[in-house]
Amino acid sequence: MKVKQKYNHYWLMKSEPSVFSIEDLRQAENQTNFWDGVRNYQARNMMRDQMKIGDLAFFYHSSCKVPGIVGVIEVIKSAYPDKTALDPNSPYFDPRHTKQNPRWFGVEVKLVKIFDKIIPLEILKKNTKLSDLALVKKGNRLSIMPVPESAWLEILNSKN
Repeated sequence: MKVKQKYNHYWLMKSEPSVFSIEDLRQAENQTNFWDGVRNYQARNMMRDQMKIGDLAFFYHSSCKVPGIVGVIEVIKSAYPDKTALDPNSPYFDPRHTKQNPRWFGVEVKLVKIFDKIIPLEILKKNTKLSDLALVKKGNRLSIMPVPESAWLEILNSKN
């Protein structure tokens, strides 16, 4: 995959495949979807304040038999309030989130590529060139995290 220099940032975005998988994104209308359900302030702030249209992210399957990177997605719409926080029937409902004072945000993403093979977390941890990647550091459980450009390129090159 050729990476152009137009991107502001690179990210890793985790989702449990039993909740929303890269295959779900592939099947979505226009292969796009709102990235909802983030309920961590640090991850929310990154989406709301730092993610820009055109940024790329690794799609990461978490909490599954083989966690790892399964593809690449692109941010196609800047952060806006997460409507699931208003829905009392949603597992992401938050009574403190209101239309007048939204607490939770998400971005819209579009599928760029599904990898032929998953890049397992186990392999990522063994790659010494990825020591700056938050994902491989002990205790990091954020669902969204920045990826340094050097790590982005290393991961893309290692899958070939």
